[in-house]
Amino acid sequence: MNDRTETSQSSTQASGYGQVGSGSRDGVSSVERPRDHRPYRGEYEGWLTNFLWPIITWVITNIILAPVVILFFWVLNRTRVYGRSRLPHAPNTLLLSNHQSMIDSFLIGYAAFFPYDMIKTYLVPWNPAAQENFFRNRLFAWVFHHLKCIPVRPGRRDLKAITRSVRALRDSTMILFPSGTRSRDGSIGRGRPGAGLVILGTGPKVIPVTIEGMDQVLPIGASFPRLGKKVAIYFGRPINYDDLENRERSREAAQEIVDRVMNRISFQRRVLRRLEGSAGQ
Repeated sequence: MNDRTETSQSSTQASGYGQVGSGSRDGVSSVERPRDHRPYRGEYEGWLTNFLWPIITWVITNIILAPVVILFFWVLNRTRVYGRSRLPHAPNTLLLSNHQSMIDSFLIGYAAFFPYDMIKTYLVPWNPAAQENFFRNRLFAWVFHHLKCIPVRPGRRDLKAITRSVRALRDSTMILFPSGTRSRDGSIGRGRPGAGLVILGTGPKVIPVTIEGMDQVLPIGASFPRLGKKVAIYFGRPINYDDLENRERSREAAQEIVDRVMNRISFQRRVLRRLEGSAGQ
């Protein structure tokens, strides 16, 4: 990992599962395709939850949050989106992105699927989130479960979070940041195998995503986001990993998938900078 990237536990656990899967045995063999075929509803169970959960989630993401996100990124800041038309509108779609700020997932989710997710509700992405920050009391847990966040425990391997992610991804979309940490200078570091374990667990369509400029909107250490900044996001073509999926599941296979994705994200950044340079002329 680049020594200029942030290494705080909470950021690591929220986006890249920290050290999950660092052992080839316990990190891989424990992550199996889920046998429970019910839609994932976080930690809540029961008929009332199954009835109310999608309604509450739809209201929060499309009525309350959507106007705020659109105003912030497309009015108060200048955001350009490339490659949106090539995104599959199907469950089991995994968006893997470089990581620059704490609000990257809002940009990616709405740039990718809004307003189509108002009808196709499975397009609202799941996101891993640090348990100590976003699930520290019952109220926070309720809100962030309905924002489709999956709690990730700090400071240790959290195979349960990966199992939850595999189950959630099967019927929905998901955003992960394989590097696990936000970059201080926009550089793209090496990814960690946690995201690869999720891929091996469910076999999704894997979309590489490159973002640029979010480190200027909300730099590490800043308390409030900045306005008037240029932001760009590039959605790439799906990653082909058939040759790795057919191999025996291992940490090495998971890491190789992630390396392939991160190489594509780095390539897309060069393409994105050329596009932005042309657009600015």
